[in-house]
Amino acid sequence: MAAAGINAQGINVAPPRNLYDISTLSKVGAIAKKLGIEWGGYWEAGKYDAPHFEIPTTWKIPGGYKLEGQVIVPISSAVRVQLIVEEKPQHTEKDDDTMKFTSTTAKAAVRDYIKQSVDKKKIDKSWLDKFDHGTMTSGDFEGLKIIISQR
Repeated sequence: MAAAGINAQGINVAPPRNLYDISTLSKVGAIAKKLGIEWGGYWEAGKYDAPHFEIPTTWKIPGGYKLEGQVIVPISSAVRVQLIVEEKPQHTEKDDDTMKFTSTTAKAAVRDYIKQSVDKKKIDKSWLDKFDHGTMTSGDFEGLKIIISQR
């Protein structure tokens, strides 16, 4: 339940992707954060809710940003907000490229979290190998947090 002055929204990913495709939700979450919208995917374990976004009722799009597409905002809360964007194929660097750490302590903590989950047999050792080889993405890690919290 959203607090007063907050508009809570959910997002579902449309086919051909899985309904809760963590890669897509992570990309949308990163964009939402840049726009001042709170994403449930950044919440702590136990409260983690990747499809959940909270938008302050006073929110306005920050300067320097523009919407590229048609936005349909319903007058009834029973109808969902829709953003229709025509896909334009282009190569861009992904927001969730390999994880980079500015703190060795944070990197060690993430590795320990993954290792403990492997030791408890919540996830396969290949995830720890992926982390150790530097090929794990932020989207991978967000997905792992969901998997671990549900097991």
